[in-house]
Amino acid sequence: MIRIIDYKAGNAPSVMSAVKHLGFKAEYARNVRDLSEATCVILPGVGSAKATMASLNEMNLLTKLEKVVLRKKVPFLGVCVGMQILFDSSEEEDTKGLGWFKGRVVKFDPEKVRVPQMGWNKVDFIKDTPVKTSDVKDANFYYVNSYHAVVEDESDLWGVSDYGGKYTACVQRENIYAIQFHAEISGDAGLTLIKNFLEAGQATC
Repeated sequence: MIRIIDYKAGNAPSVMSAVKHLGFKAEYARNVRDLSEATCVILPGVGSAKATMASLNEMNLLTKLEKVVLRKKVPFLGVCVGMQILFDSSEEEDTKGLGWFKGRVVKFDPEKVRVPQMGWNKVDFIKDTPVKTSDVKDANFYYVNSYHAVVEDESDLWGVSDYGGKYTACVQRENIYAIQFHAEISGDAGLTLIKNFLEAGQATC
């Protein structure tokens, strides 16, 4: 079962709507038992990294999430803040992340660009993964973000965008995928990317 984590700071309903529009069956994950039954996990994100970590901790999901994703290797997709908390730390309220990816999340320089970045931006996918991206090559996706990730291991970099300079648009390692943009509200390209992730996940489950 596809499980979409529903926490206080997230936008789970938007992601659920997109997944169901694509014809997939999904349910919310609101407790440890829900995650135990997951064959794919999506962690949406809206708001701050600190609030997201606090919500997941209050729901007692952090330890279970690591067991499901890191040990059982269930396919995982993090969206926006759901990507940022995967890193070691974030400048946003000096937040400690999950540390699944080595690196840190930093704020865009307001002297160079408008902060937050809000609108459409092209994504260049720079490596092949089990999730197909040839059908969304050079597509534009919708962003709302003041912070972006700086990866330490370049092999984790899945795609980049340009906003006053190149920055991390998405990362991937093994079963873990994460995107800074909001695919669920990025039109046909966003829906196609979600579909490709879910289809790849079903093939490996």
